[in-house]
Amino acid sequence: MSPPLFGGNQNWSQREESFKLKKTMKVHCGFMKNGGGDMDAIDVKYVKKCRFIVASGIFDGYDLPRQPSNISARSQKLFCFLMVVDEESLNFIKENVTITENSDGGKWVGSWRLVTLKNPPYDEPRRNGKVPKIITHRLFPQARYSIWIDGKMELIVDPLLILERYLWRGKYTFAIAQHKHHKSIYEEGDAIKRRKRYARPLVDLQMKIYYYEGMEPWSPKKRTISDVPEGAVIIREHTALTNLFSCLWFNEVNLFTPRDQISFGYVLYRLGDAFNFFMFPNCEYNSLFVLHKHNREHSSKVEWVKSLDEFKGSKSALKESRGGLGLWTPYPGDLTSVKLPPVTRTSPAG
Repeated sequence: MSPPLFGGNQNWSQREESFKLKKTMKVHCGFMKNGGGDMDAIDVKYVKKCRFIVASGIFDGYDLPRQPSNISARSQKLFCFLMVVDEESLNFIKENVTITENSDGGKWVGSWRLVTLKNPPYDEPRRNGKVPKIITHRLFPQARYSIWIDGKMELIVDPLLILERYLWRGKYTFAIAQHKHHKSIYEEGDAIKRRKRYARPLVDLQMKIYYYEGMEPWSPKKRTISDVPEGAVIIREHTALTNLFSCLWFNEVNLFTPRDQISFGYVLYRLGDAFNFFMFPNCEYNSLFVLHKHNREHSSKVEWVKSLDEFKGSKSALKESRGGLGLWTPYPGDLTSVKLPPVTRTSPAG
């Protein structure tokens, strides 16, 4: 018998039902028992005290922890700085920087407490990284506020100032930056295919499903300034609605491709006016962090696939075995006549 799936076995009708808001809801949200994504007992104990967190993650050994700067004395006492890593990344970090260990056995690199995610739930490191990024509230359930930053980012602004600017000042519970180049998920999908960030036919299939389900390209008539975020930073108060949004977003990433910038806009569309959030200008995003290059460019064979035929026969191992299973499960609607909307490339860099 195969082990349980981390994301569960959500079927199409359960997925549809999960977008219907009710006072009491039960939805999939990762962490199925024995599905992987385990933490050491000492880390579970440590994070229980964390109410305010700055979280980041390194998977597949393609980054090193960057030390935050300009952190106030108040924030140093208030915030836990948690760097989630897989075991491969932990070994890579050990080889390149100094790791200290305190009396309880916790591992540290400067301000960062290293939290090892054992028994990775997915085949793809890129998909594993979505666990601490999107369902932060499930990994650290005692947290009231969280600021997620990608592993390649160096924080240069006090986290309390970030919460004040992006949440408290406007009375928001969720904030994320606008994408630098794209506003439509179909633009983003086109760029993903051009830059070989995931199998092209599978990106097309996800977008066809979204288009079939009524997701229109972004236009000024929409209530949001963009459907596509810059997902390297996410600022949250862990309210019931914010947690629900994160669960629904993660379920789409679990079911389809790991390209979360496509599924973000779709979940916004499904929740409509019920989810109020702050999408701030990309230029402000660049003032919060220093962006560093990866130690190496993460790549996997599935990202280079151009046609479904490449998944057949001896190459069937290219299919992920524990994630993206919705891409291989018969869809209940007829997608044969679905034509994706035309995309005009708006930026040479996009």
